[in-house]
Amino acid sequence: MENASDTHAAPGGRRNFLGLVTAATAVAGAGACLWPFLQSLAPRDSAAAHLPVDVDISALPPGQQIVVTWQGRPVFITHRTPEALASLQDTALTARLRDGQSRDLQQPPYAANWHRSIDPRYGVVVGICTHLGCVPAYRPMPEGNGGTAGGYACPCHGSRFDLAGRVFRGAPAPYNLPVPPYSMPSPTLIRLGENPTGQEFDFSTILQL
Repeated sequence: MENASDTHAAPGGRRNFLGLVTAATAVAGAGACLWPFLQSLAPRDSAAAHLPVDVDISALPPGQQIVVTWQGRPVFITHRTPEALASLQDTALTARLRDGQSRDLQQPPYAANWHRSIDPRYGVVVGICTHLGCVPAYRPMPEGNGGTAGGYACPCHGSRFDLAGRVFRGAPAPYNLPVPPYSMPSPTLIRLGENPTGQEFDFSTILQL
């Protein structure tokens, strides 16, 4: 015999389930646009959150990217092709960038160069748009930015960045994507959160995240 309490509870349970499904769909549709909000929910008093993060890049093929989390933030690590590296030095590209020479404090001193990294082959940037905090999408192939060898496109308000994380002129994002402190103990290991020996850089000093 059916329990009366079960009969009355079922519709509410079904509504709760449908509500969760709807909420999940909405979150998926929004993509990574709410990264700052989600980041604010993460615990900040964990010592482990501030430890260096080692990333093995030995299996990362040219033209591909991986995303890892460092201090609650997405970090894009990209293996740039020779064509991409040539594009990053093209004056036709740099003339279209807001800060093509990386003069703004958005990277450590050891990454204030044309490729904004330690090893030119590997790009390392925090994947949070400097406009309103959305997560840009990786575009490894030329797409609407004048034939350059790919870059990043923000899905929220159209900001575009090249493969060094440098923002294009005319975009709402005011600054290049930040470069976190990191080192390379070996040619195939990136250590996020630890500066190279003899170097100092405090990530909290950047202009904008």
